[in-house]
Amino acid sequence: MAWYAKIIDGVVSDTIFFTDRYDSEIIYREFGGIWLRCNETGTLRKNFPINGFSYDRTLDAFIPPKPYPSWILDEETCLWNAPVAYPEDDKMYRWNEETVNWIEVETSKGV
Repeated sequence: MAWYAKIIDGVVSDTIFFTDRYDSEIIYREFGGIWLRCNETGTLRKNFPINGFSYDRTLDAFIPPKPYPSWILDEETCLWNAPVAYPEDDKMYRWNEETVNWIEVETSKGV
């Protein structure tokens, strides 16, 4: 049994779990298109693909959509990282693309 992701124009369009009765030749013949094997742990092709992820043939990896223009792809994990590290304190932050930095989220103090 295995997971497969259907790739159309370099983008994941579907993921399906096939039973043992399917091998790659049957999958291509019955379902058409390009199907790549993947797994839930991300040990195969870096990340478990979700619709909208791209597939990078050179890195042989599924990559999530880039969340912000300034973020940088970590080619080891194939995940996006902010160009500025998330602050290491107990406060909550959100990314501000205009300032290219983290901004503290105001939290309400109980009533």
